[in-house]
Amino acid sequence: MAEESATAARRVRSRRSHGGDRRLRVKGDTISGLPDVILQHILTFIPTKYSIRTSLLSKRWRNVWCDTPSLSFNSSTVLNNAWINQTPAFYTAPKMMHFHLESAKKHDVPHIDKWLELIMSRRVENMSLSFWLEEYSFPDFFYVNASLKQLTLKYCDMSPECSVSWTSLKNLSLVECGVSDESMAKILSGCPVLESLTLTRCDELSYLDLSKSPRLRTLAVERNSWNTGPKDIDAPHIHYLYLRYSWFPCTLVDVSSLTEANVNFCVSTNTKGKVTSSDSTFLQAEVMNMLEKLQHVEKLTFGTNLLQVLSFAERRGVPFPMFKVKSLKLKTRIFQYVILGLKRVLQNSHDLKKLTLHTIPCDIKLEKHLYDCLACQGLSVQLCRRSKVAVHWDEVSKHLAMFVELVLKNTETLDKMFLVLDDSYRMFKKMIRTLSRNNKVSIAFSEQTSGES
Repeated sequence: MAEESATAARRVRSRRSHGGDRRLRVKGDTISGLPDVILQHILTFIPTKYSIRTSLLSKRWRNVWCDTPSLSFNSSTVLNNAWINQTPAFYTAPKMMHFHLESAKKHDVPHIDKWLELIMSRRVENMSLSFWLEEYSFPDFFYVNASLKQLTLKYCDMSPECSVSWTSLKNLSLVECGVSDESMAKILSGCPVLESLTLTRCDELSYLDLSKSPRLRTLAVERNSWNTGPKDIDAPHIHYLYLRYSWFPCTLVDVSSLTEANVNFCVSTNTKGKVTSSDSTFLQAEVMNMLEKLQHVEKLTFGTNLLQVLSFAERRGVPFPMFKVKSLKLKTRIFQYVILGLKRVLQNSHDLKKLTLHTIPCDIKLEKHLYDCLACQGLSVQLCRRSKVAVHWDEVSKHLAMFVELVLKNTETLDKMFLVLDDSYRMFKKMIRTLSRNNKVSIAFSEQTSGES
């Protein structure tokens, strides 16, 4: 009897097991039962060479990839491979949403134009091209496209010999592209609805004239070194400016519509590897000229190096502009070399309502370059350490609390303070809350997530 019961139990377990296997097989195959439009959407998230390989799975998958609204080829793919060159013949999607092509191979050059012709014929809307190829220049037809809305170009030569007509383009990003002032003017004239422009280390530019781009609202500029990139920016219509430069600031000719700005600079030496006194004097003068152009902006973000220059300018008695800023964000490490400048900014911001401190690590190597620069003017770093405002700021346990006290004593209209803290400051939250109890300013905390800077 016991043997029969055991046998019956084994049969039940076996049936359950096989049934489970069947359910798993059915469940695992349900993806093939999805509508083509869903499968094609899934395939847009993987490189095209893998999308094409799905055609080997079954008859059901054979032609799914042909109608995907996205194609992507990276540098590991050789464009003259036979299977890639057959792609245009099989690709049947009437409308393309995204196209990405990345190449640094000379033997890809003869095939690039063919691919550009294909995507242009499919009314592409979002295109990203990355060419590390001195041998390649864009054909004239590339500069005429009525469907393109977003374009990102990296390491490309932008020298259009024809008129540019990107009548639907709203977002343009150029990264380390060779583009002259004349070429940039030609490009801008062909983008009547452009709303956002990003220029990253485009060293050939000198004067950036955006006065004829009335719809442009966002400008991001990152310069590569002290004497390259756009030195003068005329942008009377932009509302948001992101500016990162190396050593010497840009001259802001007209930014009268600006409501928000995020500015800082990287510290570097000149071509001789040495910082001169004339360099440092020019640096402070240019920083102050730039701040005068930003004094009407309601939302400002300043970085560590900019605050340090302001601190030493304060010690030299350089006049500071009055600011209309209502929301000020500081992305810096709190230490003695930013305090004097910060104090003056707070004292000159009579409308300030919200202050955000986002703590970040300092780059000691770059800090030394800045110290060398300031030392050229006879300013003593040790003297600054002994000043009353900065007296105990080398003691980490007091940095944040002293910063809060400084803010509370030098602002009259502030009602909110938001602290985004890294690990070195989180243990002092209780101390900060104690300071805020007897003050009308509300202090809130947020932990810094991985990757924030």
